[in-house]
Amino acid sequence: MTDGMDIVLTNDDGIGSPGLRALYEALDGVGDVTAVAPARDMSATGRALSREVSVDEHELGYAVHGTPSDCVVAALEQLAPDADLVVSGCNRGGNLGMYVLGRSGTVSAAVEAAFFGVPAIASSLALTSEDFESGETPKADYEEAARATAYLAENAFGDGVFEHADYLNVNAPRPGTETGDLDVTTPTHGYDMTVERAGDHLRLADRMWRRIDEGLVTDEPADSDVRAVVEGRTSVSPLTAPHTAEHHEYLDELARAY
Repeated sequence: MTDGMDIVLTNDDGIGSPGLRALYEALDGVGDVTAVAPARDMSATGRALSREVSVDEHELGYAVHGTPSDCVVAALEQLAPDADLVVSGCNRGGNLGMYVLGRSGTVSAAVEAAFFGVPAIASSLALTSEDFESGETPKADYEEAARATAYLAENAFGDGVFEHADYLNVNAPRPGTETGDLDVTTPTHGYDMTVERAGDHLRLADRMWRRIDEGLVTDEPADSDVRAVVEGRTSVSPLTAPHTAEHHEYLDELARAY
């Protein structure tokens, strides 16, 4: 499949981010890459869509004044309709856990592609709070994430991975902790959001960052995505996009009684 493969590259950190550039360079040897990414940072926008967006030509493809999902819709409907694969990332910060997937712009772009029937890979780099406070993450720090993503893009089709998964969620470990291993994982099912009150304000915090900072994963199952990245392994979770509906006899009874 890699011969003549057309790849759409997007993200939520913006088309000028080092993470996107790292993936662009890594994927360039796998297929024909066209970036269709937000013109500015659109992190944590989930699957938000706009009614209308403007588009600027860019040296890597197109800069869209909209969300990651806008970018995928624009790409697959107009700008790169023959795409064989959508790659989203590489995000500055991990996208780990079931509860994070729906709010992540990076992952949401992959989900949007899946509804088009186009396989996708979401790629992120797990970082600590200290990493975020130290300033921009240089392109070289995305090397392991880019390597794993390009490897999957090149090989997943031939091995039938996308016959069973709609998209892959990849999270690379913090730079300098990599073992070089790639683990197939399941997103953690825990919920780590807390709220603190400060006068008239409520401060929402995600304890996942503290767990990553302190390596608190001993209670995580062996196949947990969080555990993999904290222990230095790159995590890849094979996921499906459409919501599933489970038949429920009690609901049938309620519907009949209505």
